[in-house]
Amino acid sequence: MRTFLIILDGYGVGEAPDASLYGDEGSNTAYHIALAVGGMNLTNLGKLGLPLIVNLPGTPAQWPPLGAVGRLRELSIGKDTTTGHWELAGIILRDPFPTFPNGFPAEIIENFERAIGRKTLGNYPASGTVIIEELGPKHLETGYPIVYTSADSVFQIAAHEDIVPVETLYDWCKIARELLQGEAGVARVIARPFAGKPGNFFRTPRRKDFSLPPPRDTLLDKLSGKGYDVITLGKLEDIFANRGMTKSLHCSDNDECMKLLQKFKDEDFNGLLFSNLIDFDMKYGHRNNPPGLAKALLEFDCWLGPFIEDMRSDDLLIITAD
Repeated sequence: MRTFLIILDGYGVGEAPDASLYGDEGSNTAYHIALAVGGMNLTNLGKLGLPLIVNLPGTPAQWPPLGAVGRLRELSIGKDTTTGHWELAGIILRDPFPTFPNGFPAEIIENFERAIGRKTLGNYPASGTVIIEELGPKHLETGYPIVYTSADSVFQIAAHEDIVPVETLYDWCKIARELLQGEAGVARVIARPFAGKPGNFFRTPRRKDFSLPPPRDTLLDKLSGKGYDVITLGKLEDIFANRGMTKSLHCSDNDECMKLLQKFKDEDFNGLLFSNLIDFDMKYGHRNNPPGLAKALLEFDCWLGPFIEDMRSDDLLIITAD
């Protein structure tokens, strides 16, 4: 039996009971994106029943839906990528990963600087695209990496590829990962390479995440341990610290992931294919770009129709957010 689990990264259908803890009252990505573009017809998601669980302007509901449909909420404390994906794989966290809304303590930064042999820039919460414009010129002058965080539990390190080789940046992230344990154990250390010139910097596709390992066996560990195939696409090898997978393929964008999903649909495997479509969140959600996210959703919905039609009778398809 083949199971396809597809994550529409960040595509939520309404606030959770703990939304006020994160300043997310009133959040509803699915509804607000459709509203912002004057309505959108997600034909195939509509057939699967999405409009039955969220008001989706422009997308008609079908009854009965092609599949089972429902709204789920996390039991874990936290709302970041790692927390959501781990819970989908059976890990419920009772304590949230630490966040640093005022930047990292001086001791952490000093230990990191000592370990890499140079000073750092930044150390405050920021948008990744904004901070490289703000501090990129100084980084080019000094070679000091840019360190920043966000509302999520992350320690992000940005460096220009012409100034710091990407492999060196990855080494620095490994050092940070070793330092950030215990009470300072952020969920992910993220390498953020960029290129370009002042006023026109851009992030390159060679981002890499260094996650804490799951505290116990996940669904992936259990399936692979029983001899099933566990194939992951997207950024999942980073989120699960490369554990429990029989094959892992990193994808730079939704298009690459969907092409690989199509490829594996035409192959024989016995187990789980777990894919994360990151563009929804990384390219559009974090940047508050409703037209871009709407376009990506329509592209996925168009791709989804033929994918469903070609599924085998004993295949299982699960589509959810994280």
